[in-house]
Amino acid sequence: MIKWAEFVKSAASKDGWIDDEVPEVLFVGRSNVGKSSIINALTNNKKMAKVSSHPGKTRLLNFFDINHHQFRIVDAPGYGYAQVSSDLKASFAPMMEEYLTDRTNLRLVLMLVDLRHSPSKDDLIMYDYLKHYHVPVVLIGTKLDKLKQNEIKKNVELIRTSLNVDSTTPLIKTSVTKNQNIDQIYLTICQYLNLTPLS
Repeated sequence: MIKWAEFVKSAASKDGWIDDEVPEVLFVGRSNVGKSSIINALTNNKKMAKVSSHPGKTRLLNFFDINHHQFRIVDAPGYGYAQVSSDLKASFAPMMEEYLTDRTNLRLVLMLVDLRHSPSKDDLIMYDYLKHYHVPVVLIGTKLDKLKQNEIKKNVELIRTSLNVDSTTPLIKTSVTKNQNIDQIYLTICQYLNLTPLS
């Protein structure tokens, strides 16, 4: 469904944003949640977003053009990685706040959470932050293949309860390894952006 994707640029501040009206979808999540892997699976390109064995490598907002300006994916720095310096963590905050509050292109945030674990303190802060600014959010549960069948419903409910997620907020359960529900992410993006999905 995503037939074409290309890295456009990285930016650390408003000065580096792209000046147009193409809608943007922001990906956020902990550094080890599998954000790059999801983006690569979604774009059918294993090299689109850099996957590192050392979490916390993304330090800027990375912009990717999807289907020749149908929309853009924006990959945000992962949060909650202990080995990132406190100074670097502090520099992420103003960059993210500026983007979330000032970027008129932003239409949707996809927040990734690990289905195996209860949401972290950083997950709670991020979700509350997004709701405070009334940013539309869809939750993407990652690493579905790591769960036993009888654990899935329980863990999904734990995530919803911990984050205080209302029933109208979608949670898409995914596995990159088994290619489960990756196409549903694209369809959901199109739904929120009022776009016609490419077949």
